[in-house]
Amino acid sequence: MTTTREFELLDSAWAEVSPPAARRMLIAAAAAFAGKGYHATTTRDIAALAGMSPAAVYIHYRTKEDLLFQISRIGHTTSLAVLTGVPDADPVTRLATAVAAFARWHAEHHTTARVVQYELAALTGPHLEQVRVLRRRIEGVLRRMVLDGVRAGVFEAPDVPGATLAVLSLCIDVARWYQPGGRRTPEDIGALYADLVLRMLHAETPQAR
Repeated sequence: MTTTREFELLDSAWAEVSPPAARRMLIAAAAAFAGKGYHATTTRDIAALAGMSPAAVYIHYRTKEDLLFQISRIGHTTSLAVLTGVPDADPVTRLATAVAAFARWHAEHHTTARVVQYELAALTGPHLEQVRVLRRRIEGVLRRMVLDGVRAGVFEAPDVPGATLAVLSLCIDVARWYQPGGRRTPEDIGALYADLVLRMLHAETPQAR
């Protein structure tokens, strides 16, 4: 179930979407898709969650798939910004900071992240290609971070693409199991995953250096 806090996060993250009714519809769709899955969700479900009539969906979005695309586009763009916004630093600190931020984002925004990561196959045509471009950019940012560390001699990764995939998979999976109010906060998860990734790459942690 999506909490009030999650609705607030969605509303803040999607402030660019206007008018407010369109944003409310998008927030409701994200909650419905995350809870029931894309294919099991109807436009009537989305409208009811948004407190609007079923016909209101089509005032702002052409199809249910268009709603999914907008959620996926914004989610991928936001998570990419998390990675590209990491301050420049030595390879170890930079990757640790990026992984912590990326894992934390998947916990804090787990409703969006579940839809973004696990409903990809429902996108079609140009929508799917646009999202794939964003996914390749996300992978590319992390791959360059790993490669920089290998070239600097501080990471061990004979297979850089494979190591990058492992890092991405670790962070993305947070959205599948995370529940608010659990034993670990998003900040705890970020710190834990940053440490795990550095150990995986046989790097000294910043605290040990």
